[in-house]
Amino acid sequence: MAKPMSFRSLSGGMPPPRRGFTWFGVLGLVVPVLTLGLVLSGCVKSRQPGESQDGQSDQVVIGFSVATDTFILERWNKDIRIFTSTAKDMKARVIFQLSAGGTDAQIEQIGYLLTQDIDVLVVLPHDSRKLGPVIRQARDRGIPVIAYDRLILGVPIDGYVSFDNQGVGRLFGQALTEAVPRGRYLVVNGSVKDNNSFLVNRGLYEVLQPYIDRGDIQIIDQIWLDEWNADEASEKILDVLNRTQDIQAISAANDQLANAAINLLSQRRMAGRVAVVGQDADLLSTQRVVEGLQLMTVYKPIPKLASRAAELAVALAEGREMEPDSWVENDTGVSVPFYMEEPIAVYRWNMEETIIRDGFHSPRDVYRTRDQDSGSPDESETGGDTAAP
Repeated sequence: MAKPMSFRSLSGGMPPPRRGFTWFGVLGLVVPVLTLGLVLSGCVKSRQPGESQDGQSDQVVIGFSVATDTFILERWNKDIRIFTSTAKDMKARVIFQLSAGGTDAQIEQIGYLLTQDIDVLVVLPHDSRKLGPVIRQARDRGIPVIAYDRLILGVPIDGYVSFDNQGVGRLFGQALTEAVPRGRYLVVNGSVKDNNSFLVNRGLYEVLQPYIDRGDIQIIDQIWLDEWNADEASEKILDVLNRTQDIQAISAANDQLANAAINLLSQRRMAGRVAVVGQDADLLSTQRVVEGLQLMTVYKPIPKLASRAAELAVALAEGREMEPDSWVENDTGVSVPFYMEEPIAVYRWNMEETIIRDGFHSPRDVYRTRDQDSGSPDESETGGDTAAP
């Protein structure tokens, strides 16, 4: 058994997750996916997985709660579509609860799902630390709980499916130090409510710290966000640029934040002269990578992650085990099985063999803003205008 990874101690001047914040207005959408209707039941789960209340064979029912301020972005739409497709292929059905953000709303969502006679609960948490009571309710009813993409802290869960987020930070650091081994860096972190923000930051500083210690790299500022919000990021980046434009590199926690930085740099005719990195391989960012405005984006093969999460959900619902890649601690003293996928650094030079080859974006879309004569690949050589799986 691999030694459990601890997500507890963090360095680099990072603040602890905040205990209070302003609640967002929430769009409460209840979307039954791939089913003709919802089977209503009492609050207490009384049937065995795969068995209907009359004892006859039935589908595995997966409850999936997604509450994130960035739900409307293309990243989460891909996750949900692929998860649903995989579940359908395994003869399972999914009951989704979706919102544009807010932990209170997510707690209500999960409470609703617990009335729907689900066999397993999958949660993409808005706040890593505040779902403890409702998650305990699920486990008390014998319902396995899987944390998707972001780890749930402070309550035992049955599985965690995500990318190597610390590895994402290391990829940031490697790209930036290769391009700018000496200079002034701005670090734009993600939401303090998201455990992944701290992991990415930790991985980044694993690479940067020796350069900082030698005096080669100076961190001129480190921004933390309340939410994954480009407007908030823009305001804080603008404050930095109003103080100084002597910046050679920007580490942005995702592509949305990287784009906010690039827009501000463009207004000062600095875009392309400052090395910027982000993650998620958003279409706009892949275009900016090939244009030379963004140095690198971290591609996270979402089809692998979402499919694996659906497979794990069905397995746990049916009482089967899946071998994890590792184990993590989530502030409970109990190790959580970690099903981990590896991120990939994507530059202009390996765009075709990663994002385009996987069909994540089509060559036509990625190279739309460039002349065909300037290096855009021929679609006949790359398989044509393929859609994301």
